[in-house]
Amino acid sequence: METYELFFATNRSHEGKDRWHPNGYGRKFSDDGVENLRFGKLKLKADGATVANHLAAAGDYGVGDGIALSEYLGKQAGSKGNMIIDAYQEVIPDKEVYQDHQAGVQLGSRAMFEDLKQLMDKTTDVVVYIHGFNVSWSEAVGAALALQIRLNASSLGDQSQSLRVVLFSWPSDGMALPFVSYKSDRTEAEASGKAFARGVLKLRDYLREICKRNGNPCGQDIHMLCHSMGNYALQEALPKIADNSGGRALPRIFENIFMCAPDVDADGFEDGKPLARLPELARTVSIYYNRQDKAMYVSDYTKGNPERLGSDGVARPALLNSKVQTIDCTSVVRGEGLIEHSYYLNGYINDDIRQSTDSLAFDDTRRMRKKKGEWLNLWELTV
Repeated sequence: METYELFFATNRSHEGKDRWHPNGYGRKFSDDGVENLRFGKLKLKADGATVANHLAAAGDYGVGDGIALSEYLGKQAGSKGNMIIDAYQEVIPDKEVYQDHQAGVQLGSRAMFEDLKQLMDKTTDVVVYIHGFNVSWSEAVGAALALQIRLNASSLGDQSQSLRVVLFSWPSDGMALPFVSYKSDRTEAEASGKAFARGVLKLRDYLREICKRNGNPCGQDIHMLCHSMGNYALQEALPKIADNSGGRALPRIFENIFMCAPDVDADGFEDGKPLARLPELARTVSIYYNRQDKAMYVSDYTKGNPERLGSDGVARPALLNSKVQTIDCTSVVRGEGLIEHSYYLNGYINDDIRQSTDSLAFDDTRRMRKKKGEWLNLWELTV
C-alpha cells in the first residue's frame, strides 16, 4: 500500500469527538458557523498498482483515466482505517476581538500556508480545488487526490515541476436525489462562497506578509480549478473579496483559474454580471465546456435557464475579457455517464490543464488545440 498526502480546507462539520483528528467531515456546516474554516492535511492509503493501472489506462479520451482513479480513491477514503486526518490546531483567546489585536493567536491557515511555502520553495506549484454538486467528503478527497496524482503523472508536463492540490470541500449533500439535492447544494454553495472568500483573503494577507518579510516570493505559482457547482461557490465569493479590497482591484493571487464544466450563467462575464471581476484574481481564466454534458440538464431544469457556461460556452464572445480563454472539449470527450461532466480528470483535457500550469503558450504546436472561428481566445480541443 502507498500513502498519499493531501492538504485541505473545509467548512463542513467534523465527525468524531476530536475536532483536530476527526474521522471525517459530514454533510452539514461547521458547528462554529457557515464561514468557519478548518485547515488540515490527510494521509490516505491506497494500492499503488491500482493507481498505476488507472494512470496507464488508454481510451478515446487519451491516456490516464482520472475518473476511475477518483472513484477508487473515494472508496478508499470512505473505508475505515485508510485515512488519517490532522487538522491544524487553532488558538484564539478572545473570539470577540480581531485576531491581529491579540497576543497568543495560533491560526490553522497560517500553519498550512507555511507548510505549503516549504514545498513551493522546492519547485512545487499549488492548485486550489473546489469540487461540485452531489459530492461527499470521501468523494471530494478522492477527486482532489486523483487530480493531484494525474497532473503530476502527465507525460506532457514539465518533469522538473510538481504540483500539490489543496482541496476546499463545502457541504455538498453527496446524495443521489437529483432535483432536491441540487437545490439544497446550490444554497450551500452560495453560503460556502463566503467561507471560501475568507480563505482567499487569509492567503492574500499571508502573501503580503511574505513579500514584506522576504522581499521576492519563491517564484512558484498558485492556480485554482473549480468543477461544476464549485464555480458557483467561486462566483459567490467575489462580492466578499471585493468588499475587503478597499475599492481597489481584486488581488491577483492566481496564475490560472480553470473553470471546468462550470454550472453558472453563460453571460456571467459580461459587465455588471456576477463573474465580471473574476479575471482580476488571475493572469488567465480558462473555461472548459462540453456541449454534450448531460449533467447540465439538471441545472437547466431547476434553474430555468438553459444557457449554462459549462455546456454552451460564453453567450457573447465579443464581450469577453481578453484574459479569458474558452476551450470546447466536445470532440475529445468520449463515453457515457460521469466522463461527460468530470472530463477534466482524463487524458487530453487534463494534459491541456497541465500544459497551462507549465505556462505553455495557448497556440503552442504541442497543444491539441485549434482556433475556433476568428476569435483570439476561443479554442477547440481536437484529436
